[in-house]
Amino acid sequence: MKNRKILEINELSIKVNGDNEQTLVDKLSLSLDEGEILGLVGESGSGKTMTSLSILGLLPEDIKVVAGSIIYNGKDLLKEKEERLREIKGGEIAMIFQEPMTSLNPVLRLGYQVEEMLRLHKKMTKEEYKSKTIEALQEVGLKNPEEIYCKYPHQISGGMRQRVVIAMAMIAKPKILIADEPTTALDISTQNKILSLLKEINIKHKTSIILISHDLAVVKSICKNVLVLKDGVNIEEGDIKSVFINPKNDYTKSLVKSSVLFNKDIKKIYDKNINNIIEIKELTVFYNETNKSIFHNKKKVKVVDKVSFNIKEGEVFGIVGESGCGKSTLAKAIVGLNNNIEGEINLKGDMYTEEGYIVRPQMVFQDPYSSLNPSKKVRWIIEESVRNKTKIKKTEREDLVRKTIKLVGLEEKYLSRYISQLSGGQRQRVAIATALILNPKLIILDEAVSSLDSTIQMQILELLKKLKEDLGLSYLFISHDLNVIKTICDRVAVMLNGKIREINNVKDIFENPQDEYTKKLLKTTEIHH
Repeated sequence: MKNRKILEINELSIKVNGDNEQTLVDKLSLSLDEGEILGLVGESGSGKTMTSLSILGLLPEDIKVVAGSIIYNGKDLLKEKEERLREIKGGEIAMIFQEPMTSLNPVLRLGYQVEEMLRLHKKMTKEEYKSKTIEALQEVGLKNPEEIYCKYPHQISGGMRQRVVIAMAMIAKPKILIADEPTTALDISTQNKILSLLKEINIKHKTSIILISHDLAVVKSICKNVLVLKDGVNIEEGDIKSVFINPKNDYTKSLVKSSVLFNKDIKKIYDKNINNIIEIKELTVFYNETNKSIFHNKKKVKVVDKVSFNIKEGEVFGIVGESGCGKSTLAKAIVGLNNNIEGEINLKGDMYTEEGYIVRPQMVFQDPYSSLNPSKKVRWIIEESVRNKTKIKKTEREDLVRKTIKLVGLEEKYLSRYISQLSGGQRQRVAIATALILNPKLIILDEAVSSLDSTIQMQILELLKKLKEDLGLSYLFISHDLNVIKTICDRVAVMLNGKIREINNVKDIFENPQDEYTKKLLKTTEIHH
């Protein structure tokens, strides 16, 4: 027997108010059955999030629904009174946002924030509120929920924060859960656990779920049906198997193709005759942790433990591992952002400017919006390191900036813009330009494509490959995404708890792993096959 439809969107159109009235969603229709997990996929700007926000009446003030209907349990949400909408929001339809640090209040304890959803929709005693909240935290797989109840968001990991957000969404037992990019930027093991949790919620509570993601592998892992959006238009829809294996629309075909990253020919870059660009010997990296005693003694915490490896000229060397394994800490030590180290970091080859300044390896971070100065224009940002580190004249610096922006595939007009005026892919190109301008031989990319949708991700990877070939670069490529690692890297090191468990060429790591942890890590990525 076919399940009853719990949500129907009919001919929905959403526009930005203004002279041009830009259309964000154009005559979109979809339906969600009771107990169904529906995938909503598409690139950035395709209208996925705007569609979900319209369901809850959370669209920004300058964006309006101009046509269509959103039918929930037989009634149009667009015509419901505000009092009824308040009952529905969180109580019957809840949402999990992409970045829990922005959806959690940093100055309030986690227990209070989860409990607040219950206080808005249920009448209980103070003891019952706390008991139900601890129960909700436990249900999403958080150990020691009583301790989590008293903590602040910054005191727990990213995966734990995402579980707290899910607990907050589920505590009032909603009938529909909207999950907007709930696994983006999480390591592969944590991502897999969150997806398993969503599936468990779906089965246990019969909760209908709309899963929004740019990652087709994530959607494929738990969804029954999928809808593909482009520029606010429904391009293609159907069951997972028919859409992913036999897509009919050209755009869907390109989207599927861009997500299939297992097509790399393994290069013989690890040939012993090629010179090393950098050698790491017995490197141990520490952080200073301030004790809470009256004397504020600093305690050394070991994060990276006696790591050794080398990167060859022209090589892309990958490092993979779960969150907290020491990948980023290792990268920061190599570029000089953390000098609390023991061991050796030996740079090889021509690493100097004409003025004798040593050009350290440069770094491209995961989130360009937080790593680039939002108050300065792109021209200033790219030029900054040359202005500070060399004696090149202003006219020559300007020429170099124009040349560098072209190298990363952006027109000169973007030099006069602020970071906030660029798309995610454009921002990452600017971040790459800032790393390139001093002409380093080695660039470290720390989760540099993890927050981009699959099509933009592929474009950035292709750009990195071209730059490597044209400029003779070497890369240290850090990622939790083994699909990406297999696409671009020549050799890979697998890290766990600050130690390297295994180093080998990409083919052998993926086809014949030797270490038990590597085997376990590869097994958790089966959702990506």
